[in-house]
Amino acid sequence: MGKPITTLLRFFRVMISGRAYRNAAYLLAAFPLGVMYFVFLAVGFSAGVSLLIVWVGIPILLASAAGWWGLAAFERLLAVLWLKESIPPMARPRLSGRSLWMRLQDAAGQPVLWKSPLYLLLKFPLGVASFAILVALASLTMAMLAAPLSYGGSAGFQIGLFLDPHSGGWLIDTLGEALLCVLAGLILWPVTLHVVNALAWVHAKFARLMLSADPFQRIPANS
Repeated sequence: MGKPITTLLRFFRVMISGRAYRNAAYLLAAFPLGVMYFVFLAVGFSAGVSLLIVWVGIPILLASAAGWWGLAAFERLLAVLWLKESIPPMARPRLSGRSLWMRLQDAAGQPVLWKSPLYLLLKFPLGVASFAILVALASLTMAMLAAPLSYGGSAGFQIGLFLDPHSGGWLIDTLGEALLCVLAGLILWPVTLHVVNALAWVHAKFARLMLSADPFQRIPANS
């Protein structure tokens, strides 16, 4: 089998890849999760800082820190389970026999404690961008594949793609054009899934960088 054929098969094989659709699910979930993280941090920080003058802000900020640590752990788990990214532990090993104050100092010195809120904040714009790209490509793909079902009919219903047909867009009003549209959709489908995999790769590497004590630590892929 020649190299062009092998490359072509690899290009279309993504259409039956379970990982690609799992990545798409992750990207769809990233949008509402990003909104939730942003609201949580914005409310926690603003309430904690504004109430520091009456000391109530201190427990609020501590609770916010505990909350963002838990959310970071949840995000790390999602990246490991859905994106199959090997991410080192969030915290460095702790020495036994240390006092409470020393353990608090150890916790404050953990890199993820300070990287995780930044990750959760950036999850919002990154999730919005990924969600918008995925929805736009998926909607266009499905519209093209469904063109033979809606290009015409007794009701005169037609589909115009990209632009208003009166301003130079493509109005699909024949069966031949609809079948051509299906062919374009069959090409756009794997393109969409390859874009999904690329976006998921960005999310996975970003999670590894921000949600581990040592992102350059080598660990087995199934850890």
